[in-house]
Amino acid sequence: MHAKQCLECIIESASAKFDESVDVAVNLGIDPRKSEEQVRGVVVLPKGIGKEIKVAAFVQDEHFADAQKAGADIVGGEELIEEIKKGRKLDVDWCVTTPNFMIKVTSIAKILGSKGIMPNPKFGTVTSDIVSTIQTIKSGQVRFRADKSGIIHGKLGNIKFSIDDLLENLRAFLEIIKGNKPVSVKSVYFKSVFLNSTMGKAYKIGRVEDII
Repeated sequence: MHAKQCLECIIESASAKFDESVDVAVNLGIDPRKSEEQVRGVVVLPKGIGKEIKVAAFVQDEHFADAQKAGADIVGGEELIEEIKKGRKLDVDWCVTTPNFMIKVTSIAKILGSKGIMPNPKFGTVTSDIVSTIQTIKSGQVRFRADKSGIIHGKLGNIKFSIDDLLENLRAFLEIIKGNKPVSVKSVYFKSVFLNSTMGKAYKIGRVEDII
């Protein structure tokens, strides 16, 4: 089934009393046990994800005001780190910091890491350009990572999105995954792609090549 048909079926059959999310599951022909075949990264969904993305910035000096102006939901330095050590909860989706402040943030690495929000250079969240990083994240940036079965799960938006917007997000998601194909993978990379809503059935996309 073509992706557009899958999305039409998903939206038409959605019956929950809330706006169900539209999700994607990408089954890759990789061996996740091999470090060189781990696929992960970030993608900016051009149409956003349908909800506000919250960001905490661990910064000091001139970066403090920059983070506030960029729209960070929580901005703090060493005092924020101490509060987190004492039990303060962070209700955010991303954390960012600067290279020179990263050493301070490592003291709460276990706390942030358990929530999957520890700043990481690989995700671009340890950066000197705090302003553009926060703005990019808030525009619709999401993480992805293949699980132990070689499957990447992600959200494309919700059933209130138009078909075209969901397709655009799907295309961006698959293109980034394609660009992260490990060089050691010689067989079929995209084994299968399924779309579904939170409470609905999953629909298999026929040809990934028709999208990207």
